[in-house]
Amino acid sequence: MTPAETTVSEAETSVGVGGQYLSFTLGGEDYGVDILRVQEIKGWEAVRPLPDTPDYVKGVLDLRGEIVPIIDPRTRLKLDHAEYTPTTVTIVLTVESKRGQNFVGIVVDGVSDVLDVPGDDVRAAPDLGTHINTKYIIGMVTQGERMVVLLDVDKLFNPDELGLQVNVG
Repeated sequence: MTPAETTVSEAETSVGVGGQYLSFTLGGEDYGVDILRVQEIKGWEAVRPLPDTPDYVKGVLDLRGEIVPIIDPRTRLKLDHAEYTPTTVTIVLTVESKRGQNFVGIVVDGVSDVLDVPGDDVRAAPDLGTHINTKYIIGMVTQGERMVVLLDVDKLFNPDELGLQVNVG
């Protein structure tokens, strides 16, 4: 078996991470996060910018007394920038880190729906070489005509990795 065949074979194996995922769009592509990590979905509102932060940190938002960093996953995932519109929303997530649980808000184009995903339907992300980092991807699932990329919020939005120091409660 050639290395290419091995990669395809491995990419087609089930990763067995089923459950319910909130799906959302970024640049016309579908993504999903574990619904149990979603704390709140709110319409876009201006955030307070912070100096000397990475470009994917848009600022912070006061959410009922908690200061929540707001991340633009487009920038974090190296996708094309888009203007925020009336349909832009912020999804507030709970993220696990070495320091415990943290709230992080992510800015998305729009929320689609909640997907019920059987574990057998989740496929491993293909090995795309060194130019694309798949460590943030739990897997991929096909829902009708859509291919949904399931994101690992603990890796993609980890406050330790992002250099954020905002804790829950």
